[in-house]
Amino acid sequence: MHFLPEDIDNYVIQHSQQEPQLLKDLSRETWQKVLNPRMLSGAFQGRVLSMISKLIAPKTILEIGTYTGYSALCLAEGLQENGILHTIDKNEELEELQYKYFQKSSFVNQIKQYVGNAIEIIPSIEEKFDLVFIDADKSNYPNYFELIIGKMNKGGIILSDNVLWSGKVVEPLEERDFDTKVLLEYNRLLNEDDRIETVLLPIRDGLTVSRVK
Repeated sequence: MHFLPEDIDNYVIQHSQQEPQLLKDLSRETWQKVLNPRMLSGAFQGRVLSMISKLIAPKTILEIGTYTGYSALCLAEGLQENGILHTIDKNEELEELQYKYFQKSSFVNQIKQYVGNAIEIIPSIEEKFDLVFIDADKSNYPNYFELIIGKMNKGGIILSDNVLWSGKVVEPLEERDFDTKVLLEYNRLLNEDDRIETVLLPIRDGLTVSRVK
């Protein structure tokens, strides 16, 4: 989803850091072999994730929704030397592709993959997080938030993707559109919860940055 005029959007991309070759290869293979390749974080958003992670310099990262591993590799760029990124996805068919590119990266010993239900897996990870990226099934965004908020370090950052949902959040709500309904509730939650402070960035399909007080 592009909310900026195409010429402005292209200018922004041209004047931002370019993605590493490994990520170009992963993006290409995702588009060639995987269903719904539009779920992939694009090069620009990937650089945004990388920059945020580098500014935070997290020791522990949690990613909910690995897909093919693109965003995980972007977030890993900011990890401290001995930091760990935990990434969860329910689609076991993507595990091999994720692993292939994690192995090719310099973060091979810093990424821990999980396959299964994130709601069941998150409580089993006995760590506090400096950075969390939520990019999985939209219907569970509020549930993911409640699971992680108590596991965040003070000053930690929660990133939530697709919160503008192709603009549906400002359109008349259709009765059967459950995902949009949940996202509306989630966006309100992030804006009103006094445990965090939040800004919603109109980057691609919407990226919320929430800082834990």
